[in-house]
Amino acid sequence: MEANVENVRSQMRKGVLEYCILSILAKHEAYASSIIEELKNANMIVVEGTLYPLLIREKNQGLLTYRWEESPQGPPRKYYEITEKGRSQLAEMDLAWAEIVETINTIKQ
Repeated sequence: MEANVENVRSQMRKGVLEYCILSILAKHEAYASSIIEELKNANMIVVEGTLYPLLIREKNQGLLTYRWEESPQGPPRKYYEITEKGRSQLAEMDLAWAEIVETINTIKQ
């Protein structure tokens, strides 16, 4: 695959990563490794170095919160959970996404 095409794909993925994180947390609370696993299972390539800054930013914006939980397999885990503000933001993102898809589909016809 041409390098430019992969760069475009990478940029598009980055643009929707925050949306994906909130979508995952709207379904269930999760710790960072499980968020990464869920993203990878959906073919959304992401590395921890990309995820953590987004989680911090979303927490600082009040879109999610976290709690520590002891883990039987090592150190305590930080579980992230979406807030009501995060749910409102996600609803706005859902509308924006639907508009973008509709626009692109219209242009491609």
